[in-house]
Amino acid sequence: MAKSASSKKTNQLLIAVYAVFALAATARASYQLATKFSQAPVSYTLSAISAVVYIVATVALIRGLTSLAKATIWFELVGVVVVGTLSLVLPVDFQHSTVWSLFGAGYGCIPLILPIWGLWWLGKNRRG
Repeated sequence: MAKSASSKKTNQLLIAVYAVFALAATARASYQLATKFSQAPVSYTLSAISAVVYIVATVALIRGLTSLAKATIWFELVGVVVVGTLSLVLPVDFQHSTVWSLFGAGYGCIPLILPIWGLWWLGKNRRG
């Protein structure tokens, strides 16, 4: 079944947003791990995990690996909710923010909205 033009544009936009987050999170985590890891090992490890998640999600979406994309995006959503909750409940442990701290508030809450959008889109357009 051929995709509509709007579905293709939505797919391209979703991939673009994931790619931007993959690049940004990778750059941020690389810097943190290389220069400041001892200051906040938990926060900076979580930043690295978020970078890997965004990379895998981006590649899975590009390659049409629906099952991997869904699994990765679910992991992302759980990560954002867990880290977001922990950063609210235990702010002393999250003095050094991560991409997912406070549900991605420092990034316009896009880290919370993105997996919801991604899962909705995959469920609607990519059966399998």
